[in-house]
Amino acid sequence: MRDPVTAYLFAPVIIYLVAGQVAATAQPTIEVVGYHNPLPRTVKMHMRYLRSTFWIGLYFIVAAAPVLAMLIEPPPGRGFWREFGVAIGFAGLSMMGLQFFITGRFKNLTAPYGIDVVYHFHRNISLIAFGFILLHAVVLLVASPDLLLLLHPASAPWWMVVGVIGLVAFVVVIISSLYRQPLGLNYELWRLIHGNVSLVAVVLSVAHVVGVGFYTETPVKLGLWLVMVAAWALALVYVRVCKSFMSWRRPYIVEEVRPEPGRSWTLRLRPDGHDGMEFKSGQFAWLTLGKSPFAIREHPFSFSSSAMERGWVEMTIKELGDFTSQIGQTAPGTRAYLDGPYGSFIMEERDAPGFCFIAGGVGISPIMSMLRAMADRHDQRPVLLFYGSKDWDNTTFREELETLQERLNIRVVHVLGKPPPQWKGEKGRITAELMARYLPENRMQLEYFICGPVPMQKFMRKVVDRLGLPPQNIHSESFNFV
Repeated sequence: MRDPVTAYLFAPVIIYLVAGQVAATAQPTIEVVGYHNPLPRTVKMHMRYLRSTFWIGLYFIVAAAPVLAMLIEPPPGRGFWREFGVAIGFAGLSMMGLQFFITGRFKNLTAPYGIDVVYHFHRNISLIAFGFILLHAVVLLVASPDLLLLLHPASAPWWMVVGVIGLVAFVVVIISSLYRQPLGLNYELWRLIHGNVSLVAVVLSVAHVVGVGFYTETPVKLGLWLVMVAAWALALVYVRVCKSFMSWRRPYIVEEVRPEPGRSWTLRLRPDGHDGMEFKSGQFAWLTLGKSPFAIREHPFSFSSSAMERGWVEMTIKELGDFTSQIGQTAPGTRAYLDGPYGSFIMEERDAPGFCFIAGGVGISPIMSMLRAMADRHDQRPVLLFYGSKDWDNTTFREELETLQERLNIRVVHVLGKPPPQWKGEKGRITAELMARYLPENRMQLEYFICGPVPMQKFMRKVVDRLGLPPQNIHSESFNFV
């Protein structure tokens, strides 16, 4: 079977079956509601699914484009497995290059899913793409052992040298991402390695393809690679330069650093020389403190202030990692920069008869933004809040939640992991049985918002399944991007 066309067509099928399965996890289960003239629920859901399907379909087409281009005047076949090895490598490299778009925070791209879903897709699809690139090398060496001669250090052609270095660079990117914490890499150092080494790996790999020359001998094939590289470069420039420049032109000043229960701190940011940022309750932004926005030292945090406020914004941050452990030492007057807003974890103008919020730890921050906005809008729809905390002393916003009960139609159910001896409330975990005791009869019509640590969110997926709640009414957000 020496016909190269067979191999070139077989490779996209593999991409579809493997990468398509990963992409399916990014299909949204929630709907988007605009600010004006909200459409009927079914129409809104269909529009969102259409947008999400469009982006996934476009991703597949672009990922397979270098392979499909090989069908144009295909070179003489050199055996199915050798041609398949080349095709699967082309697909893997194309998928790696597309990561510059996926992580570029393009709002039109992330809107149907939520940026947390997009980043999780980026993580998973990168592993698939790396597997394709690794498979490319293995299949070629097994199918054509004579290629081992090209790896000899003394006689290896330049395009083989850069190809090997590019493969090693991809290995560094994958290992540093999967084992960041065991390797002791702080977030800033990891981002520096991840971004720069990824760029080196892609550039060297494309140079390897062009250097081989056998599969870029026609202007169309060579032009396709050049166009793709140019597009990846523009995406990188947009993220690293354009977005940083826009943040630099709209700085903020840290006006107040306020301690909160649970080793958390609220930063109040005042716009400096501009009107500030409009956002929807539940959204977040990337925050840079005391550094230039070009320094790539930004971290994502939810807004905890009401979206009805204008000008200043607040973010409540828990001491968890290397950056956040020093957040309480931020001095008022420190310059800050924001890139946002992002996220589809929003409840603005939803037409539900009521809401159920489920929060764990500092996951209460975006939910507090929603509750504060509801109070400012005098929204009296019933709200049920299940709030899981380690203990009473670590329950962030506990005092304000009590005062909000005077302004909202809300019932707060605190669930403590380690309650004090005199505690008469709920304890342990937020289970299906516990929720069933408090949920109203119209529970199927409520909108549910879940935010908290990843283990808590995984557990809550099982809980809502046991309760039989409609999937389209369940909304969650995670910031565990890496």
